[in-house]
Amino acid sequence: MPQTLRIAFDAGMQRLASDPYGHHSTPVKDDSDRREATISGVVVRYYVSAAVMTVTVVRVVFV
Repeated sequence: MPQTLRIAFDAGMQRLASDPYGHHSTPVKDDSDRREATISGVVVRYYVSAAVMTVTVVRVVFV
């Protein structure tokens, strides 16, 4: 990933981490804690665990 894109992606991920249900993310298969979002053109699929305030990224697709 080019450095300029990585910087934008990291900033977008920080914003997403502060509000994992926002930022135009969508639930995956009717599970509100399993989410997908596009951050700086990169598709990210992640799980949210509100009980421990954790966001776990399970897939990042960069083409």
